[in-house]
Amino acid sequence: MTWKRVATAAVLVPVVVGLVLWGSTAIVALAIALVTLLALFEYFALGEAIGHRAYRFWTGTCALLLVFVQWWGVTRQAYGFPRRLPVERGIEYLFATPLTVDAVFFLFVLGIAALTLATRRPLVEVLPAAGISASGLILIAFPLSFAIPLHAIRGQGPALLLFAMVIVWVSDTAAYFVGRSIGKHPFAPKLSPNKTWEGAVAGFLASLAVAFVFMPWVNVPLVHLLAIAALGNIAGQVGDLLESGYKRSAGIKDSGTLLPGHGGVLDRIDALILAIPVVWYYWILIYSPRS
Repeated sequence: MTWKRVATAAVLVPVVVGLVLWGSTAIVALAIALVTLLALFEYFALGEAIGHRAYRFWTGTCALLLVFVQWWGVTRQAYGFPRRLPVERGIEYLFATPLTVDAVFFLFVLGIAALTLATRRPLVEVLPAAGISASGLILIAFPLSFAIPLHAIRGQGPALLLFAMVIVWVSDTAAYFVGRSIGKHPFAPKLSPNKTWEGAVAGFLASLAVAFVFMPWVNVPLVHLLAIAALGNIAGQVGDLLESGYKRSAGIKDSGTLLPGHGGVLDRIDALILAIPVVWYYWILIYSPRS
């Protein structure tokens, strides 16, 4: 199992690093769209295991719209397009204002309403279908879409996105090997019996070490890099446990089989789902106003 895990990482990591560092934000958005759909459909498969069939096509469409509006928002900002027109200009305001994330969520709700009214499914499936569809959009697609504005931060974005990924990768690796070697105290036995406090602490310290490694490439004071690494690590470990809870609820070991040694796409990105938005919000709410 370990050699498959290492071999898969050896193939994927260089591709992802090259994409993040040298690809445009548009290319990154396309990659996020693909990963989001793969993870979303794996999530829906977990739901189907307990009898919750999602509105796959509609939810996937709205997930792609989320990715698009995140990319369109940073594109308009980069080229200085006006964000909005005065309300007094009536219908012109509606068509001139770009799509926003909240607009996509409202469109999603309208679609769920239409699907519910027109459904041919048994009525007992209506609530589970709406629930698993909405939770997939909120828990998978929405947080992952923040990789796009993070990558688009002028001068720092690619390095910051890679930083968010590396603190998760290094933490996961350290926790895996330390936990297997000396782990004795269960970290969250109900959600993931194999995770230990020893592994969690090792992962946290490894993430902090990444901050020192990234100092030459990210023009951010060390105290902020350490804070980002610490919060990103905590968010990543919570995301990992969250996905473990999904799988245990469905009675499934792995979300998929696409990645040998790692399981499915959702298994591989579960920590990033929360870590990436945390890094983004730290940047815009705590660091940027003071920089």
